[in-house]
Amino acid sequence: MSTKHADRKPNDADAPVETLFEGRWLSMRRRGRWEYAERNNPGGAVIILAVTPEDKILFVQQYRVAVQQFTIEMPAGLVGDLADQHNESALLAAQRELEEETGYRCGNVTFVHEGPSSSGMSSEIIAYARAHDLVKVSEGGGDESESIIVHEVPRKEAGAWLLARANEGFSIDPKLFAGLWFIEHADLFG
Repeated sequence: MSTKHADRKPNDADAPVETLFEGRWLSMRRRGRWEYAERNNPGGAVIILAVTPEDKILFVQQYRVAVQQFTIEMPAGLVGDLADQHNESALLAAQRELEEETGYRCGNVTFVHEGPSSSGMSSEIIAYARAHDLVKVSEGGGDESESIIVHEVPRKEAGAWLLARANEGFSIDPKLFAGLWFIEHADLFG
């Protein structure tokens, strides 16, 4: 960051961190006057940009208790959330979550971009990963704690399909539209 912006940093930005609550997956912290959520897994989360050989984008549908709605999302998951995988990378988590949620295995996966999920509320960093060379190996649907429906939507129809689901009452994760942009501008990300 440029030094010309250093004087704009809040006075309490470097205050000691206080833990307000600590659960299995999330903790609530306070630093000065700022309260925020923090993931207890060290790796953050990953969103998988997955396009089938038939040029269909993979979306997943599931009920999210926090918002009390069925949501449409891209396949995603926590990095390093399994007991034996605390040092898991975002790319390995992407491969694992893609197969678990959608039933597709990918030949390889590449890093696209990362950033905060909600910088005013959470310290969580989300990575986007692009899955390549997809092969259907199972039905997907998530693990035993999930009930995921997989949607394969032609890429050219994806934006309109998402807006139609919103009109039906589904919660549409706005990060999907960033994901669609990343897919359409893949050449910018190597």
